[in-house]
Amino acid sequence: MQSVLIIGASRGLGLEFVRQYRKAGWLTLGTCRSPEQDALLSAEGATAIRLDVSDPDSFAGLNRALAGTSIDVCIYNAGAFGSREGPSVAPSKEVFDQVMHANVFGALQAIPVVAPALLKSRGKFAFISSRMGSIGLMASAVAPTYRASKAALNAVVKATSIEYGPQGITAFVMHPGWVKTDMGGANADIEPTVSIAGMRRVIANATPESNGRFFNYDGAELSW
Repeated sequence: MQSVLIIGASRGLGLEFVRQYRKAGWLTLGTCRSPEQDALLSAEGATAIRLDVSDPDSFAGLNRALAGTSIDVCIYNAGAFGSREGPSVAPSKEVFDQVMHANVFGALQAIPVVAPALLKSRGKFAFISSRMGSIGLMASAVAPTYRASKAALNAVVKATSIEYGPQGITAFVMHPGWVKTDMGGANADIEPTVSIAGMRRVIANATPESNGRFFNYDGAELSW
């Protein structure tokens, strides 16, 4: 049975990943931050692992859960958006820290914890980024803190691909599209089911040549 770990699995895109992978028959592990979310993941047939990606001490539990195991796919989905104000309004330290910790610091903490389990299977490490983090595609000044965090995440994943690619892990980033979630809002373009189905195809079709690249949910490659 193939296995997947979804970091940030209790709502939105993460929960839809859980549902679709479980329906496909995968052994599914998902991280969450509360007992209520534990119960939600368990009800979907997933194994819940308590993790707060903003707290480095919290990764000890994930490390214990993965010790000696092998997983085929890990998806880093945890994230925060922060303010939509443009660069004419400075973010508060609290908002800046929240976004950077969830989107960048958490990923940097997760990589060395998850990598040993992926190395055993020569697995795939997919990170949910955003085209808002693309400097080449930027055409709006909205939410510069979020944009900066996703650009930083992209750099982290590129470095990860250089370090772990030769060892067998395929690391890449994906843009989920503008999705109707709490973060994306009701006016977004696509439903979570469409986004996740597309990203699951990207993951399934990923090869070692996909290492260090940036994909749209429909498989098109995006510029950094």
